[in-house]
Amino acid sequence: MYDNMMRVEFLSKSENESFARVAVAAFVSQLDPTIEELTDIKTAVSEAVTNSIIHGYENSKEGIVKIEAHIKDKELTVIIEDQGTGIDNIELAMQPLYTSRPDLERSGMGFTVMDTFMDNLTVESEKNKGTRLIMKKVFRSLS
Repeated sequence: MYDNMMRVEFLSKSENESFARVAVAAFVSQLDPTIEELTDIKTAVSEAVTNSIIHGYENSKEGIVKIEAHIKDKELTVIIEDQGTGIDNIELAMQPLYTSRPDLERSGMGFTVMDTFMDNLTVESEKNKGTRLIMKKVFRSLS
């Protein structure tokens, strides 16, 4: 079982991206993260939620983005899920600079950022059924 967990869901509106960042940051604060660790987590969550809104729901404000976060020992797991369009080719989508929406002038670095800032990133997706991202971060004690 978990030491602690939280769940939140919200409409796929871009203005909710900052809410997601703050909600996860507040939850993880109980692990007494460094500023750098907190910034990394907030950035990864921001990228994941933005991907759900822009790519999963194609900027439709009707979709639901779900976030679940668990703490077990000193490990944080964040799961971000949508029931959007899904990803055709996960391997291609995870390559740096790849974007499925060049018309929006996206940088194509979302998965690269998530993978860089977290200790582990798993992407599960099925076309027309949605995407589930599982990100993990281990907190190493300074003592």
